[in-house]
Amino acid sequence: MEDTTRMEELLKRPLYVYDLPQELLASLTAKTTGQPVAEEAAGPSAEELEQAAQDSAIATSNLCPLCNVSYSTVQDQRSHVRSDHHRYNVKSQLRGNAPLGELEFSKAVGELDESISGSESSETEEEDGDGAAETTLSALLKKQAKLSHPDEDSTANVAGVPKSPLLWFSSSGLPSSKSLGIYRAMFSAAEQEDPRHLVDTIRRKQLAPIKGRTNNASKAQDPAASGPHIFMCMIGGGHFAAMLVSLAPEIHRKQGGVEDRQARVIAHKSIHRYTTRRKQGGSQSASDASRGAAHSAGSSLRRYNEAMLEKEIRDTLTEWRDMIDSAELLFVRATGKTNRKILFDNYDGQVLKNKDPRIRGFPINTRRATQGELLRCFKELTRVKVSEVDEAALAAAENKRKEEEAKASTPAPKPQPQKPKLSKEEEAALLHTSQLQALIRRSKVPALMSYISNNSIPPSFVFTPTDSPQNFRCPTPLHLASNLNAPAVVTALLTKADADPGSLSSEGRTPFELAGDRATRDAFRVARHTLGESKWDWETAKVPAAVSKADADSRAEKERQAANEEESSRRQADLDRLKREEAEKSASARTTKSGGRTVGAVEKSIAEKREEETRGMTPEMRTRLERERRARAAEERFKKMQGK
Repeated sequence: MEDTTRMEELLKRPLYVYDLPQELLASLTAKTTGQPVAEEAAGPSAEELEQAAQDSAIATSNLCPLCNVSYSTVQDQRSHVRSDHHRYNVKSQLRGNAPLGELEFSKAVGELDESISGSESSETEEEDGDGAAETTLSALLKKQAKLSHPDEDSTANVAGVPKSPLLWFSSSGLPSSKSLGIYRAMFSAAEQEDPRHLVDTIRRKQLAPIKGRTNNASKAQDPAASGPHIFMCMIGGGHFAAMLVSLAPEIHRKQGGVEDRQARVIAHKSIHRYTTRRKQGGSQSASDASRGAAHSAGSSLRRYNEAMLEKEIRDTLTEWRDMIDSAELLFVRATGKTNRKILFDNYDGQVLKNKDPRIRGFPINTRRATQGELLRCFKELTRVKVSEVDEAALAAAENKRKEEEAKASTPAPKPQPQKPKLSKEEEAALLHTSQLQALIRRSKVPALMSYISNNSIPPSFVFTPTDSPQNFRCPTPLHLASNLNAPAVVTALLTKADADPGSLSSEGRTPFELAGDRATRDAFRVARHTLGESKWDWETAKVPAAVSKADADSRAEKERQAANEEESSRRQADLDRLKREEAEKSASARTTKSGGRTVGAVEKSIAEKREEETRGMTPEMRTRLERERRARAAEERFKKMQGK
């Protein structure tokens, strides 16, 4: 009981793979054991069933059942839920497709043509919206929509389950429901071949902690530089970050003598260059390859930055060649052909080889390439994961699998009876509704009258379906034309199509009551004058007194003239004011006197000169002038960079 309590106390703090407590190492056993070929042919063992069920995402407090990702803290859980991996699987499941594991998701991202600069942190991942540049998530969803993937059942065949990114272990000092997970990527291919020796491998990997560096310690005296270490780098969207990290933990003493183990960074480098095409996605080289070379100042600057980024990255790798060659593992994230070419293309002094067995991708979801992101990934990869699997949940998952197999073997149920088909009259009404509404919205009066005449549509026609929100407010063509403030359509419907102005909507309103401007209201009054008082009950239709078209046009013309005169007076007043202010400024600049003598005119500032140049211009002209200035300035800067 005391041993169990002691072990559970150890699990309350983060466990580092290369510095595990001795009591945990002594009782550690691998949950995945090798089976003879004959037994494998006969069927999976009980341990394999438990492992497969655990890898199939049993819902527990620290395991995402959709993505098959475990987490040890609430913060890790929140970060995973906001990640592209989880959001992709949610949308993929809604589309009826199988979710992807972390390794499969990382591979799918790596197969995209070009990387897209991600967000700095998970809290800022919602910056794009529907109209922004294409993100990694939307690119994967579009690619999945174009390709036809067979729907895989992860529980149908245990032997066919993809390898889990985690290797699971158990301890005699822990309850049977608790398991410890270590990322598979932290082991070499030879170490993974025989799972029975994984525990011995972990014991051999234990390293003694090193003391924290002092301010006077030199890099040559750093013991971490000669000890076991790994290399990590990320490149994408013009961002590059690389780091050499010691596997031996570094001890720092906090206040009160408490020891704190931290990661020991031997060297790090971060580079950022403007290479991605804003709001369009992708690099400039990818755009040139697909659509030809552009000749703008921005494209030239991006090409220059791509060349400089490649040079700086390769210079950094060359500087670190000895440390990279002696590193135990090389973690590389380089999405897209352009980024992989920078790292793995054949060039003089090449450092990273594509077929190096030490190279592996990040089995976790990553964000923008920064030093902080690399350090977070290192902590995530070297931290032991704790998972608690409920035996009842395992049994429920097994029963569910059997039920699904039984359903698959039974004949498909008979299809449900379909809804009765619409009659020809109902289909015609729906067609007329869509056509009439489209013509009214675009104010196509001749086409509207022709459609009504050719299809013999009666004046009493009502849009269908009547229960839709739009048709509820505007049930007839005259209601819709009045609501859209289309006076020409209103006049045509009243005088040519014999539309009834007294028809009521479901809200009890006449077409005139939906008119929103004077021109539309005058169209009703002019129609009343044209058709006569006996044609309709105009009072019931709530149309005011009739007015002739000449009177309506005359009043509208007078209002336009009054508005133009008012606008002209306002502009003249503004012009007089500007002239007066300009004269006062000129007088004050020229007549600065000292001892009764004129000193001379004061030279105008750049802002005043620009204001004089743009005075009297429209906003569009000012925007165009400012764009030309910026383009000329960018060209000048580019010429200076090239030494011209």
